[in-house]
Amino acid sequence: MQTLTALFIASILTLTASLAHARDLGPDEALRLRDAGTIVSFEKLNATALAKHPGSKITETELEEEYGKYIYQVELRDPQGIEWDLELDAVSGQVLKDHQDT
Repeated sequence: MQTLTALFIASILTLTASLAHARDLGPDEALRLRDAGTIVSFEKLNATALAKHPGSKITETELEEEYGKYIYQVELRDPQGIEWDLELDAVSGQVLKDHQDT
């Protein structure tokens, strides 16, 4: 029983630690970061994402802070109806991930 309790507590601590390293940023904070020049403009980030999949439409965006880095997440739908998930470094504009949504 002690082993089960220890495993349960360890899993809760791991989950809590994971959640603490990523947080969604609201519109006010996102605009403040953009206006301060901390992150690239949303127009440039969107253009970078769309350049990876020409003809696509943006369906959702989100700015998060993960482990002290600002990550801009973009979901796209291409002309064939395929959905793509991209993550960009919001400070440099570099594409970090680009994969088909499954």
